[in-house]
Amino acid sequence: MGDDAGRFDERPAHEVCVGPFALGMFPVTNREYEAYLAATGAPEPRFWRDARFAHPMQPVVGVSWFEAVDYCAWLCAITGQVYRLPTEAEREWAAMGGLPRARYPWGNDEPPLVGDWARGPLGQQQPAPVSGAAPNGFGLCHMGDNVHEWCSDWWDPRYYAVSPVENPQGPAAGARRASRGGAWRHELKFSRCSARSSIPPHLRYNDYGFRVALSAS
Repeated sequence: MGDDAGRFDERPAHEVCVGPFALGMFPVTNREYEAYLAATGAPEPRFWRDARFAHPMQPVVGVSWFEAVDYCAWLCAITGQVYRLPTEAEREWAAMGGLPRARYPWGNDEPPLVGDWARGPLGQQQPAPVSGAAPNGFGLCHMGDNVHEWCSDWWDPRYYAVSPVENPQGPAAGARRASRGGAWRHELKFSRCSARSSIPPHLRYNDYGFRVALSAS
């Protein structure tokens, strides 16, 4: 986990062990989130009625960390299973798709700079629908692009120096929640598997969504 050649908060690179879990093939979509809204009467996401973000198969955006956690709690209640946000360690391991220490979900090659879907137009106005994505080695799509995805952890740039080996959960407290993955608003759409981002958990941005994890025995 991490990258000694990466940004300041990716150091030091260190080995961790995560327990068994499952992860959604895609980030949660508008269609899925609509079922949650209908069942619970929860408030609509910030950009819910903006046509740029309304396609049923686009990732839902404009949800805070707290709203993502509430969605997971609803899934737990209706299924009897333990759905939750992934930890940073789980999310990074899953992004590599079974390729040890891969820099990107497809391997170590840098994304093409021009003439490819890895670099989109500066004027892009919305995330892409999830259905056309190419999966990584674990069958997971959009692990490095489209929207930032909330993780369960608090973010601390110094945490890697003291992280436990077994199932790290992040710091006990903080001011920002961690997120992973690239975003449609960036000129370069993909982020590296080890790249970290973070914002305060109450914020609701149009390039922030989430995907669910499922605890397994």
